[in-house]
Amino acid sequence: MKNLFALVVLLIFSITITQAQATYKPYTIGAESTSSMSDVISSTKTALQDNDFTVVGEYRPANDANRWLIAITCDELKSAVRKVGGTTGFALVLRVAVTRESGKTIVSYSTPEYWGNAYFQKNYSKVSSQYSTLSKRLKSALSPMGSKSGTMFGSKKGKTGASLQKYHYMVGMPYFGDNVKLNSFSSFDAATSKIDGNFKKGVKDLVKVYSVALADKKLKLYGVGLRGEKGESSFMPTIDIGSPKHTAFLPYEMLVYDN
Repeated sequence: MKNLFALVVLLIFSITITQAQATYKPYTIGAESTSSMSDVISSTKTALQDNDFTVVGEYRPANDANRWLIAITCDELKSAVRKVGGTTGFALVLRVAVTRESGKTIVSYSTPEYWGNAYFQKNYSKVSSQYSTLSKRLKSALSPMGSKSGTMFGSKKGKTGASLQKYHYMVGMPYFGDNVKLNSFSSFDAATSKIDGNFKKGVKDLVKVYSVALADKKLKLYGVGLRGEKGESSFMPTIDIGSPKHTAFLPYEMLVYDN
């Protein structure tokens, strides 16, 4: 009986360690298809909306006919951010990409658990259940569209949740908490009104792709496409040379947090 008890404890311990060491990569294939870009874009948006994801914006990254980006939010993301607040506001949106390459059309998305650990850091345990539900729902929504659903990519080995919570690219480079402060205002409303007004008037070489607000937490996230000679069409061909493409890396984001 003692030996049996010891064996059960050992098995439980092994399962716990395996779960704790799960690794994630930044992007996940939702589906791989031979259908055209236009057909897959349309099918992707329908699949997302039919599964209670809200499309908050879309655009053509790098002005590339072989790329399309669909930004989504959902109840799980809003609930998670509302629970912790602050710079977790960057987690309000997930990016779903449609990319045509090598005769195939690939639907990919930013891996929920990867970015959740990165944005929530030590608070991720408070919202892990929301992310688990979200991840399953997203995979279920897109998998009927093609093959390879759930295949992660974007790094060679992947990273554990613990390493993502303290991640930085390399020595001397910033951590997630080292945000660049662009401006401050008298209030949250003043900040968002100014930014929204500028986008409405038009800002050279910038396009507003989306904005999502949690007014009760004084948070508003903006997704911004970069145009012009030094924009996405300039640097994406240089930095995105692997396969599958990292289209879901875009757009760039800025967050209004309080004032």
